[in-house]
Amino acid sequence: MEKRAITVARGDGIGPEIMDATLKILTQAGAMIEPEFIDIGEKVYLAGHSSGITDDDWESLRRTKVFFKGPITTPQGGGYKSLNVTIRKTLGLYANVRPNVSYAPFVQTKHPDMDMVIIRENEEDLYAGIEHQHTPEVVQCLKLITRPGSEKIVRYAFEYARKNNRKKVTCFTKDNIMKLTDGLFHKVFKEVAQEYPDIETEHWIIDIGMAKIADSPQDFDVIVMPNLYGDIASDVAAQITGSVGLAGSANIGDHVAMFEAIHGSAPDIAGKGIANPSGLINGAIMMLVHIGQADVATKIHNAWLKTLEDGVHTGDIAKGGKSVGTMEFAEAVIERLGQKPLTFSPVEYKNEETKGTAFKLAPQVKDRPKPDVVQELDGVDVFLLNNEWTPDEIGKKLEELASPQFSLAVITNRGVKVYPDGFPETFTVDHWRCRFQKANQEETVTNQHIIQLLERVEEAGLQFIKTENLYRFNGELGYSLGQGQ
Repeated sequence: MEKRAITVARGDGIGPEIMDATLKILTQAGAMIEPEFIDIGEKVYLAGHSSGITDDDWESLRRTKVFFKGPITTPQGGGYKSLNVTIRKTLGLYANVRPNVSYAPFVQTKHPDMDMVIIRENEEDLYAGIEHQHTPEVVQCLKLITRPGSEKIVRYAFEYARKNNRKKVTCFTKDNIMKLTDGLFHKVFKEVAQEYPDIETEHWIIDIGMAKIADSPQDFDVIVMPNLYGDIASDVAAQITGSVGLAGSANIGDHVAMFEAIHGSAPDIAGKGIANPSGLINGAIMMLVHIGQADVATKIHNAWLKTLEDGVHTGDIAKGGKSVGTMEFAEAVIERLGQKPLTFSPVEYKNEETKGTAFKLAPQVKDRPKPDVVQELDGVDVFLLNNEWTPDEIGKKLEELASPQFSLAVITNRGVKVYPDGFPETFTVDHWRCRFQKANQEETVTNQHIIQLLERVEEAGLQFIKTENLYRFNGELGYSLGQGQ
């Protein structure tokens, strides 16, 4: 077999130690790979590259299409972008796949029957990183959920379940509160689920769903969720298997894939030779399956399981008992190559028909006919900076300014109604949302009418800082109703 070029970054902190240990295992197991090493992370940031990666190293990633990555450190302070987020979004790595398996009785855990996979949307949600400071007291972060992005990740979760003989796919959202954003994700989940009648489905609100992961993880099989929830849930799930240091991660796109451990760079133990390489080893196993070297992946995975069975543990697993260092653990895995576990079920991976696509299950959104959408302007939310006027003073003034096209519906502060009929007990800040809606539903309003409204607001001495147009789509509201409406 011809060697497969892959891009490798040792990373920061414990990254070089666990990467060297893992690459040694891959070499001894006969992996046919040709690493191209690049520098990413802290020293690249500090050299003046705000994204943590240079233009030349992007070329390697785009050419090899496989990135094997150690953990990195992002320097403290502003101006430094998350490299993980940058790579995922720039290269379209929309699916984050994180298996979470318990290894009882050899790794201590309260959940010996746990075997779940969390599939996290990787590009959208609050991780779009679109933030603004509106006033001296208020900042915002935009939560972006799209129908194509939701369909892509949900369909991926069902395809993954079907291909890996999983029986159930669960969706986590918070659509009881975020009815439009999380509501869209849940709606798409229900639509796609109808195409997979052979797979059981369920939905949980994220808070109780997280509680169930912590208490009864054995009840889950495959879980799909938006970006932020998936980030938190996958770390919680990994930790309750026995150690966050055990879990590997795959980030899958249409063209490129990235494999890594899920933990951070742990600079407090860097250079001590005690870090657990298991997370990166498991990431490497996923990578080998992806590039069509399933036989090597099988050999390493079984040797790793046998190593755990034989009581060879790093300090995070030994928990005060006898432990080995990073390279000693790697040597123990190498010694067991070709052996199979006795208590755990041996693993067997099979090559894909097309190498390099093992995790590329549903790269495109289905071509559904797009409905004829009538988008109608229904009003506008005007946000004001105000530290001087009371809610009643603002409300009465805006009622005078609203006509003829608009009427003032409500004023809220941090989402709580303060006009009309607000309570004096409500705590307020300097950020006021003032909702104007069409005065006559039979008439049409335009952006020009909004501009004229804003001119009147400006002339009255009120400072507007942002607007959000309110639309109806085919007659249905495309915005959440404010309190009191």
